[in-house]
Amino acid sequence: MNSWQRRTASYLATLVVIILSFAVVYDYGMAAFEGRPQPFYHSLQVVVETFTTTGYGSNAPWTSPEMTALVVVMDLTGVVLIFMALPVFVVPLFEEAVSTTVPTAVEDLEDHVVVCTFSPRVETLVEEFRSWGVDYVVIEADRERAIDLYESGYEVIHGDPQSVETLRAAGVEEATAVVADASDEEDVGIVLTAREAFADVRVVSVVEDPDLSAYHELAGVDAVLSPRELLGESLADKVTTGVNAEIDGGVEIGEDFEVAELPVQRGSDLVGRTLAESGIRERAGANVIGAWVRGEFETPPPPDAEIDAGTILLVAGREDRLERLKALTRSSVRPSRRGNVLVVGYGEVGSTVAAELAAADVPYTTVDVEDNPGVDVVGDATDPETLRAAGIENARTVVLSLADDTLTSFATLVVRDLDADVEILARAEETESVRKIYRAGADYVLALSRISGRMLASTILEEEEVISMDKQIEVVRTTAPALAGQTLAGADVRARTGCTVVAVERDGAVITDLDPDFRLRDGDDVVVAGTDEGVNRFTTLAN
Repeated sequence: MNSWQRRTASYLATLVVIILSFAVVYDYGMAAFEGRPQPFYHSLQVVVETFTTTGYGSNAPWTSPEMTALVVVMDLTGVVLIFMALPVFVVPLFEEAVSTTVPTAVEDLEDHVVVCTFSPRVETLVEEFRSWGVDYVVIEADRERAIDLYESGYEVIHGDPQSVETLRAAGVEEATAVVADASDEEDVGIVLTAREAFADVRVVSVVEDPDLSAYHELAGVDAVLSPRELLGESLADKVTTGVNAEIDGGVEIGEDFEVAELPVQRGSDLVGRTLAESGIRERAGANVIGAWVRGEFETPPPPDAEIDAGTILLVAGREDRLERLKALTRSSVRPSRRGNVLVVGYGEVGSTVAAELAAADVPYTTVDVEDNPGVDVVGDATDPETLRAAGIENARTVVLSLADDTLTSFATLVVRDLDADVEILARAEETESVRKIYRAGADYVLALSRISGRMLASTILEEEEVISMDKQIEVVRTTAPALAGQTLAGADVRARTGCTVVAVERDGAVITDLDPDFRLRDGDDVVVAGTDEGVNRFTTLAN
């Protein structure tokens, strides 16, 4: 029973009680004060006539003041009940008549993904589906939210995701996967329902608490994803990438050739220079495919794009050349701080960061407002004294793994005020907070909602090799028959798609030394790097 039905039932029950009460009092009053006894049903009729204004009582006029007063009260009560009926009956029915009608089932949809329910990470997931041309439908139990989503252009149906009928209405029997993304407990119910609706469908669930993963697996899920763990691993990876001299996390293409991302550290000789002035090509021999500046990706980056601390370069080249470029991106100002990391916030994300740092043999100090096992310094992240006690003056990097974006922004300001040179890596709960945290002074920000959606997409779509979950950058090997006979300069792939051709596989050999005059042949496999949207545009252009 929905809220409208509950209000209606409550109103009708109250109305019946009031009418019967007035009828009893009226029947007694007619005998006691007017001297005109009558059947009870006639007294009931008079009360109904008065309340509905269809008449003012067939017993009129009344001679006693008591009955006159009673009738006046009945008149007023009838008016009040009429006005009360407006918000209960009339207004909802009118809104129902003029409001958007959200579908409750899909039609002619196959090989799609059923998503239960909508969340910020689903927004990123839908972006992925759209870029890859994958059909989807979101099941949303909240009618108002379903209307908002429908009017915003999402494919959505209104229904209970834990109902077999709703899942079948969403076409689960023709779907490639079901995504359970409500609460950890609700997800278990969705998984069980999906198995009952169609046992062979692939089911993926998202858990906030990794300790509950076992229950999802017992329910029959095919894959359980823990975004906070991945977020912690990604933040830790940025720390270890800056500390280690080796190139980690790159994508190998052929023998001794990689595509990787390199963060530019504070104190690097590249900071403050444009790409043209940096001389990266001449000094290191590597190619810059793209650049991430404060969360915005550009490919190809313009020659006048200025490199600042926190810029992440997407580069391609032989391993020795990438090692030379990495040396250029590292700080030459504060080598004494190498390896000292301050992890602020020791929840799921912070503890994962600490575990990854420990595995990489990187020394660290943990800070949290609660005194729990594994916490080195207890105190407020926004208190300068707490940060001093944790040794910020000797820290090379501060990782802010706080669950509150407002607190993260404030802590970023405090850290930057205490040390203008320290590297700040931060998490953000919402994508909308990323720019704010960058403005506060962070060098690198990861949004949980984006990394979660990206993680889901990679699991469901089983894409080609991905450089980083949080950035939607991937390396794809594909055919390009439509470009056969054209040179790379003539095809103008970068300008037309935003992707970069980094290698060509021909007759079993991988060619990585590509110049603008390199001519593609029929049968070549082309390796391109770019965002999801760019790769999708390239696939459309080349096939």
